[in-house]
Amino acid sequence: MPPSQPAPLRLLIVDDEAPARRRLREVLEDCGRELALQIVGEADNGMDALEHVQREQTDAVLLDIRMPGMDGIEVAQHMQKLARAPAIIFTTAYDNYACQAFEVNAVDYLMKPVRAERLAAALAKARHLNTAMLDALRLAHPRSRTHLSLSEKGRLKLVPVVEILYFKAELKYVTVKTAEHEFLLEESLVRLESEFGDRFLRIHRNCLVARDKIDQIGKIPGSDEGHYVRLRGIDQPLPVSRRQYSLLRELLRD
Repeated sequence: MPPSQPAPLRLLIVDDEAPARRRLREVLEDCGRELALQIVGEADNGMDALEHVQREQTDAVLLDIRMPGMDGIEVAQHMQKLARAPAIIFTTAYDNYACQAFEVNAVDYLMKPVRAERLAAALAKARHLNTAMLDALRLAHPRSRTHLSLSEKGRLKLVPVVEILYFKAELKYVTVKTAEHEFLLEESLVRLESEFGDRFLRIHRNCLVARDKIDQIGKIPGSDEGHYVRLRGIDQPLPVSRRQYSLLRELLRD
C-alpha cells in the first residue's frame, strides 16, 4: 500500500500591495514542486487577515510587516491568542541591521524580493510565535497597537483603542471600559501605560484615562483631599489621587 501523502500546508498571504502578493503566489508555485502547499486566501490588511484565519483553517501566514493601520506585528500579536494560532513568517523590506531582532528571537522572516529557496526553507520549519518573541519584536520596531484583542469562545474580539475611556487594574485583570461595554484584559497596567502613554494619563495607582475623553476635573464637595475626573461617555466620576491631580492639572493646562 503506497504511503499516504502529507496534508498540504494551508497558507494565507497578507500584504497591502497587490504586486507583492502576486510575487509571493508565483514563488509559492515554485516551492510547490518540493512541498505540499495550498494557498487558501489573500488579505491586503490586518483586519481581513484576522477574519480569514478565524473563518478558514490556516496553518501558516506570510505576513507583511509594514501595512497601513494595523501592522504585521500587531496582527501576529492578535493571532497568537487564537486557540488554533497559525505559524507566522514575516515578509519585510527592512535592512539587515533592522532584522537582527528577528534573528535574535528565532522569528523567521523573508527579505523582499522573496526567493523560492529561502521561502521553501522557511515553510519547512514554519513555527508558532509566543508572547516573548512578539514583545521583543515590538521593542525593536516600536508602534502602539490600534486594537486590543480578547479571546471569547475561540474567537477574537477586537476593541479599537480610540474607543477606550479608561483602564482600571483589579486583581489579576485590567478592566477596559468603552462607552458601551466593559472587558477584562490579562495585561498589566504598567505595560499598557508604557505602550499608550501618549494617549492615556494615570489618575490613580490603578487607573489610566483617555486624555481626549476628559471632560472635567475637580475637588469632591466637602472634602479637602478628594478629587475626581469626569469622562465624556460615562456619568460616574473617577477618583484621582492627590499627587496625580496636581500633575493632571499641569498636563491639561499645557
